[in-house]
Amino acid sequence: MGRGRQKAKHTKIARELKYDTYTVNYSALEKELGHHDEDPYVDKWADQYADEDEDDKVETA
Repeated sequence: MGRGRQKAKHTKIARELKYDTYTVNYSALEKELGHHDEDPYVDKWADQYADEDEDDKVETA
């Protein structure tokens, strides 16, 4: 894409972001950003067992 076409595309996108009004679903945003007691991405069993690497470590001076 040439520089003129690229600049025109960026200008078009910038105008859309500046002047368009977007509707925001605040309840969905609150659910997404809110505190969850049980996060599905946290490993529940991570701290139950010691890592194998920790058993083999030997301190050297």
